[in-house]
Amino acid sequence: MTLVSGNEALARSVAFIEQAPESANALTLYALANTLEYERAGCLFKLIKLRDMDAEARALAYGLMELVVEESVGSEAWKDAKARMDRAIRGV
Repeated sequence: MTLVSGNEALARSVAFIEQAPESANALTLYALANTLEYERAGCLFKLIKLRDMDAEARALAYGLMELVVEESVGSEAWKDAKARMDRAIRGV
């Protein structure tokens, strides 16, 4: 599996979720993105859920986790991407 950079993972995650927002992969990726916003709470995400994702979705998940390391969660790019994810999941 090739590692995906944080910014690339963010953009690709939005497209991935928008393509099939009702899929298990999209919903799990979205759940991860939501938890990454709560650093004070330890970004609580059950890592065992990664088993439920296919290789493409897992690569995006690892890239999103890299954004925590880069301290980019909460940036303007993050907020814009997260808003698009929210709309896709909610069917708006």
